[in-house]
Amino acid sequence: MAHELATLLRTLRNGHALVGKQDIAETAAILKPASHDVIRLGDDCAAIPDGDGYLLLASEGFQDSFVRSMPWFAGYCGVMVNVSDIAAMGGRPVAVVDALWSDTSEAAASILTGLHEGACTYGVPVVGGHTNMRSTHNSLSVAILGRARHLLTSFDAQPGEVLIAAIDLRGRWHDPHPFWDASSALCGTEGAARLRGDIELLPTIAEDGLSRAAKDISMAGLLGTALMLAECSGVGMTIRLDDVPRPDDAPMERWLSAFPSYGYLLTARPKDAEAIMARFRGRDIAASVIGRCENTQRLDVTWADEKETFWDLARTPLMGFAP
Repeated sequence: MAHELATLLRTLRNGHALVGKQDIAETAAILKPASHDVIRLGDDCAAIPDGDGYLLLASEGFQDSFVRSMPWFAGYCGVMVNVSDIAAMGGRPVAVVDALWSDTSEAAASILTGLHEGACTYGVPVVGGHTNMRSTHNSLSVAILGRARHLLTSFDAQPGEVLIAAIDLRGRWHDPHPFWDASSALCGTEGAARLRGDIELLPTIAEDGLSRAAKDISMAGLLGTALMLAECSGVGMTIRLDDVPRPDDAPMERWLSAFPSYGYLLTARPKDAEAIMARFRGRDIAASVIGRCENTQRLDVTWADEKETFWDLARTPLMGFAP
């Protein structure tokens, strides 16, 4: 098992999506934000102080190959993944805008239909954007505006807190992509109500003071997302793979590489963990304590009786946003 765990972690460590997160440091170095005290980089959204709360601003771009091969789903994801980012910050979505390039009006129609149906499903209006139907390629980016009363952030995980994973396992794979989709099949009034209720759990958890730190599980996978959370908060973590919520037929490597449509990591005081998990489980979303935050800058992983270090942030920063 030790060899198996080491091999698994090496594969995940060298995965394209996680390696790509290191590009963030180069981007931030060029843009050179004027003040990290007001808008902190490394979170799921920019949190802009606004009255007694925060405006939340985020965007997502999609690779041409994905947009071309799955145009409707790409459009749908434009809303779905942005709404997830807003929820991960303890917020509620307000509106989205899109920027679309397509080589034909037919291709654009499929993308825009997915975008429209995603917006209707999650109750988020599309209020404008940019359209070019005479391009040489098919590309999509979508930006979202939200609002939060109390934030969940990537910067407030504390040593001694537990790490909770909440993931909707009622989904399916979108081969050959690493997407676990527990959303798009629910288009329609009843399904939309369920999805909106599921998303609402995150801002209510924030407003009730049960958690202060969270991230949605991104293309970097569960371990990569935990690593980003640990780096921004300046903590270490130990994660138990045996406790990670996982579909019965999903191999561990594939699952840890997956981008779930509904998947969140939250940290909490041990006394609040059960209350948080009960809220997710009450809506049939799997939730478990999968680890603990520590006074290290390592992400260590256990599986059965073995333990390996996945990443040592003190030696190799990921995004370069350590406190």
